[in-house]
Amino acid sequence: MTSGRAALTALHLLLVWAMTAAMMPVLGFGIVASAWGGGTGATVPVFLLGVPLTVGLLAVAGLPARTVVPLCDSASRRLGWAVLVFVLGTAGVAAGLAAYAADVDLGGAGTRIALTGVPYAVAAAFFVPSRGVRLAALAVLAAGVAYGGFVGPAQARQRQYDAEVARYRENPELLYLGATPPGMQLSRAEVGPASFTVEYGPARAGYELGYVGLVVLSPSTTEPLRCPEPVEQDATCTVDGHGELARVRDLPGDTHDITLVRRHRDAEVQVSSQFLDEPGLRRLLDTLHPLSDGELAKLIEEKKIDYRL
Repeated sequence: MTSGRAALTALHLLLVWAMTAAMMPVLGFGIVASAWGGGTGATVPVFLLGVPLTVGLLAVAGLPARTVVPLCDSASRRLGWAVLVFVLGTAGVAAGLAAYAADVDLGGAGTRIALTGVPYAVAAAFFVPSRGVRLAALAVLAAGVAYGGFVGPAQARQRQYDAEVARYRENPELLYLGATPPGMQLSRAEVGPASFTVEYGPARAGYELGYVGLVVLSPSTTEPLRCPEPVEQDATCTVDGHGELARVRDLPGDTHDITLVRRHRDAEVQVSSQFLDEPGLRRLLDTLHPLSDGELAKLIEEKKIDYRL
C-alpha cells in the first residue's frame, strides 16, 4: 500500500470511528430515554430516525475511501457498505454492553464513548483490500474478545471477591475459629457489625444429631465476667479462677444445655451445646485462632458464610 492510499485508509477509518463514537451514544441515550418516558412504543420513532441517519453518515464517511475500498466506489454500493458496517459494528457494541453489564471494567465515561466507535472502525477495516489492515483489525478483534470474554470477567470476579473479603474483614478482632469438634463440621458462619457466629453440625447431616454454637462479640464492658442474678431455675452458674463463666441448664431427658464464656484478647467468646460436654467445649475455646485467609476463602467458596447488617 502506497503512502497516499495508507493516508486515505487511515482517514477513512478515523472518520468511521469519530462519526460512530459521536452518534451511537446519542442514539442509545435517545432510545433509553424514550423507553423510560413512554414505554417500548416510544422508541420506534427514535429508532426509525436514528438508524437511517447513522447509516447515511457512515456512507458519507466512506466517501474518502472511494479509491481504496471497492464497496465505496459508487453511491449505491457505498450505502450497502454502510449498512454492513452498521450491522457488524452494532453487534460489537452489543457484545461490549454485555461485558459492561457483567462488571467488566471498560474505563470511565470518556473511554467508553471512545470505545463505542471501535467496533465500527474494525468492521470497516475488514473491507479494506489490504492484508496488513485486515490483520490489524483481526488483532484488535481478538484482543477485544480476549479481554471482554476472559480477562475482564476474571478481573471482575477478583474485584467482587476482594470486596467480599474486605466486608467480612471489617472487624478482624472478632474473626476467630476453634478446632472443629470430632464428628462435626462447620455448617455456617455469619458476620455481623459487632459479632461473629459459627455453627457446627454433624459431619453426616441427616443421619446424626449434634450442634455447637460459637459466638464472638465485642464486649460491652471490661469488667470480669459474672453470673447473672438470680440464676434461673434448674441451672447452675460458676466463674473459675481464670475468669471463665460456665452455665449449665438441666433439660428433660437427662440432657444439659452447657454454655462457656471467656474473654479472648479484645473479644468475648461464648460456646454452647446440648450435645458436647464441658471438656469438649473447653477444647474448642482453647483452640481459638484468627480466621485465616484460606479458611475464609473456603467458607466463601462453599457459600457457608453470610453478612448480616
